[in-house]
Amino acid sequence: MTNVKLAIVFYSMGGTNFQLAKWAEEGAKEVGAEVKVLKVQELAPDSVIQGNEAWKATVDATKDIPIATSDDLEWADAIIFSSPTRFGNIASQMKQFLDIQGGLWASGKTVNKVVSAMSSAQNPHGGQEATILALYTSMMHWGAIIVPPGYTDPVLFGAGGNPYGTSVTVGQDGKMIEDVQGAVKHQAQRTVTVAEWVKKANE
Repeated sequence: MTNVKLAIVFYSMGGTNFQLAKWAEEGAKEVGAEVKVLKVQELAPDSVIQGNEAWKATVDATKDIPIATSDDLEWADAIIFSSPTRFGNIASQMKQFLDIQGGLWASGKTVNKVVSAMSSAQNPHGGQEATILALYTSMMHWGAIIVPPGYTDPVLFGAGGNPYGTSVTVGQDGKMIEDVQGAVKHQAQRTVTVAEWVKKANE
């Protein structure tokens, strides 16, 4: 058992990154972590959301998920971010969440947070890895400890597993093309394990 506190912070328009977050929660809880699954604030106008059935369904499915705050990040020993790709970068909703953490950063409360990231796109080379790397750039400024999955388990040699962070391709029907559940769970468990090492070193 571990006493690591993990925040899983996601943005999801079509439900994919919400599912990734739920798998990460399962994996982390299997190794004893205390987990919060949190969504970032939606920025799109309701009129636009209502015109897209998949988006509307995701908003409804996640209506009871708490919105992430600075207090959640301060609480967490480790954070896993999950964001869809937007032109090779993180979604604006996730970017805004990061951008408003200046107070937390300025007070040194982002230092040594253990972080990892996941992403999705609608084609196999749609910028998933660039999205993860873009998020990691912000984490370098935070003084966080980045924990990529690398090739630390056989599951990562399969579909969706890569050394940066789990990424998945989503078909036009909104369904994931690759089976990444195992890769997500391994990534979450590795993140928790490293966070436990860091926490023990600082006790």
